[in-house]
Amino acid sequence: MNDQLSTLPPTLEAFLQGHLSVQDLAHAWRDATQEHEPALPERYLDVLERVLNQLESAALFTEESCSFSQADMVAALADWLTKARAL
Repeated sequence: MNDQLSTLPPTLEAFLQGHLSVQDLAHAWRDATQEHEPALPERYLDVLERVLNQLESAALFTEESCSFSQADMVAALADWLTKARAL
């Protein structure tokens, strides 16, 4: 599958290994979904934006003081990607 979404799995791994910032991760995901053809349904974009916003918010706090776990948010992104690629 040679589409914009196929570029996203390596970004998750790079983020988990500390090689990619939250901001760079979010930027890559937003860019890939904007350039994806055919366009993804609006509800998919809404869910993605919600998860990315939570991840960016979580980055502002330590893991203990934030209600969002980065690991949970990365898992949500991976799940979203699986579903989006199945469209």
